[in-house]
Amino acid sequence: MTASAGITARQRARAELSSEIKAAARRQLAVAGADGLSLRAVARELGMVSSAIYRYFPSRDDLLTALIIDAYHAMGDAAESAYHAARDPRARWRAVCRAVRDWARAHPREYALLYGSPVPGYHAPPDTVEPATRVARLLLETVRESWAAGTLTPQPDGPQVSARLREQATALAELTAPGLPAPVIARGIVAWTQLYGMISFELFGHLVGSVDPSDDFFQHATEQMADLVGLPRRRTAKTG
Repeated sequence: MTASAGITARQRARAELSSEIKAAARRQLAVAGADGLSLRAVARELGMVSSAIYRYFPSRDDLLTALIIDAYHAMGDAAESAYHAARDPRARWRAVCRAVRDWARAHPREYALLYGSPVPGYHAPPDTVEPATRVARLLLETVRESWAAGTLTPQPDGPQVSARLREQATALAELTAPGLPAPVIARGIVAWTQLYGMISFELFGHLVGSVDPSDDFFQHATEQMADLVGLPRRRTAKTG
């Protein structure tokens, strides 16, 4: 066996055990929640000594970060697949929103880890930022595509964008959607936060007694958000 093959085998074994550790940690999340996650408990479940697991994840926060990044990427993968399967900006917007909701409903514990109550004492490191922005960038890309085609028609009425918000939106546009005007970016942020607000209300039981089940409400709100950012509706053929 060559040295490189040996290294590859060790790397494969390390990756497999890392995946087992994360799987056990996800099971623990369902029982104890994120703030109750314990490396020692994960080690016990896997039949490992506590010192061994620290070679893979030096602290609870390192393990939490790995779980968070995995969850962001899983949600982002679902949204990206839906985006590419749709044919026009509004259909892509609708598909991304639906994919995020479907993923959250299928993985409520992972969603809660991302958008539930903050874990006491945990501070997400910078390497969580890029995966956290994947869905937002897809939504903005649908808007940017429509803007580039000249079909974006944002609602004319609404509050003026303050100087501070314009500055923030312009800086965000430079990073994620160059060329989009600040008011369009601001509307996109409104829609982005509403998307997660609706999903959180649904998953955490805040819609019971009002619009639960919320399928029709979610569809209605998704179309309203598309109108807000100015995505064109599909034209229907005229009959003579």
